[in-house]
Amino acid sequence: MSNTFTITHEDKNTGARTGILHTPHGDIQTPVFMPVGTQAVVKTLDQTDLKNLGAEIILANTYHLHLRPGENLIASKGGLHKFMNWPGPILTDSGGFQVFSLGLQKEIKGDNKEKLVKITEDGVEFRSHLDGSKHFFTPEEAINIQHKLGADIIMAFDECTPDSAPKKYAEEAMERTHRWAKRCLQQHKKLKTKPLLFGIIQGGNHQTLREQSARVIAGMNFDGIAIGGESIGYNMSATDKILDWVLPLIPTEKARYTMGVGLSPADLLAVVEKGVDMFDCVAPTRLARHGMFLINNTKNKYRLNIGNKQYQTDDAPIDKNCACSTCQNYSRAYLHHLFQANEMTGMRLATIHNLHFMLNLMKQARKAIMKDKFREFKNKFAE
Repeated sequence: MSNTFTITHEDKNTGARTGILHTPHGDIQTPVFMPVGTQAVVKTLDQTDLKNLGAEIILANTYHLHLRPGENLIASKGGLHKFMNWPGPILTDSGGFQVFSLGLQKEIKGDNKEKLVKITEDGVEFRSHLDGSKHFFTPEEAINIQHKLGADIIMAFDECTPDSAPKKYAEEAMERTHRWAKRCLQQHKKLKTKPLLFGIIQGGNHQTLREQSARVIAGMNFDGIAIGGESIGYNMSATDKILDWVLPLIPTEKARYTMGVGLSPADLLAVVEKGVDMFDCVAPTRLARHGMFLINNTKNKYRLNIGNKQYQTDDAPIDKNCACSTCQNYSRAYLHHLFQANEMTGMRLATIHNLHFMLNLMKQARKAIMKDKFREFKNKFAE
């Protein structure tokens, strides 16, 4: 597994870098924000919207697609690309985060009344959140499912422990993740299709474990390295520390992916400055569905709440400097009305704006890196 990632420029003053990630369905310019399409759809948008926005890659969720409609049905339709009519690259996660988030915290706390997840060395038994049916994911099955889905980038099956897990448990889960990573690689080699396969660093918020995991995962023959765990993206102070621990241990020639970063636009710039190449988050689209528009202003965490009464008669666009189709065609007053009337079009227009904001931010970041001016760009954005 080599020649999948090419570094095109490294900023002289920071760890930020630009690159090209080569996939079966096209090249991706990095650093890149990846819109999340959990169930083979980015909520409220169609694929024409995504093309117009300039999205280079989108995510889909292995756990959800396995439960509905099933990987075999999707494979029979020609894979995810044909099924959802998306010509560009697709990344699928392994389903590990979703499996464990169902009930692992209850198990750690000793509450077995609603035990939804049972972990063994072989894999994980879990119940569907849809109908309660039992399912069993092994590392091999997680790889098989992702191959059937036809993704361009797939993830190794890992055990994602919550921050509240004791160190002993976090260590056991990390070591199990390492053993599963080897099994994922072995199964991946047996299959005909050849998407890129990324390994995932775990270890909770424990420095010794994170460093150990980074060495082990980086020592395996993965195409890229992801940094996972509950903290990543949702606790940026912890994310910052974890990246300082692990990035020096990851080969520079491999793509680096922080899973779940993007709750705030500023978070993207924070990890890019350290040398991260890829990130995803549901926040921009989720915020959009609640009437929260992203704006280039630190006030209110870069958010404008269109539901506020002050926008009821406001003829200005969300952002006069924004080139997205929402800002070019609709006023704050109209968007306020759509959300007050609970019209779905309002959610769609907000999603278009928010994804444009994130994708354009990365486009500007790449330009700044190429000019060795990323720090100035980041500092100006945070003013």
